[in-house]
Amino acid sequence: MSNADIVRAHYDASRRGDLPGMVADFAHDIVWTECAGFPTAGTYIGPEAVIDGVFGPTAAEWDGFAVSVDRLVVQDDAVVAIGRYTATHRGTRRCLDTRTVHLWTLADGRIIGFEQIADSQLAAEAAGA
Repeated sequence: MSNADIVRAHYDASRRGDLPGMVADFAHDIVWTECAGFPTAGTYIGPEAVIDGVFGPTAAEWDGFAVSVDRLVVQDDAVVAIGRYTATHRGTRRCLDTRTVHLWTLADGRIIGFEQIADSQLAAEAAGA
């Protein structure tokens, strides 16, 4: 599979709610960074840390959290996904609808890095912060 195919497989698994599929191509030492100000802000090392620190809390706090990808840009070992987050916060019932950019880094068919860029102010407002 190409690097773009690997990233697409992650998003496809996410749409299906398939957690094992979402992490299937993660390296054991993946470095995953969520932007400052976002509800899950921080850097997580390894698939379990990403599940516990990002995917689990996101599923617990948001109804219908979805990432729609409008465009993938590929260069060498990097894949940039440009898209949008949509969800409803379980506590506030406020909707989130914001643009996002994901920078994926791959090596030898494995995802070794991820960096999220998003409007954290819109997420904070939806969460009631």
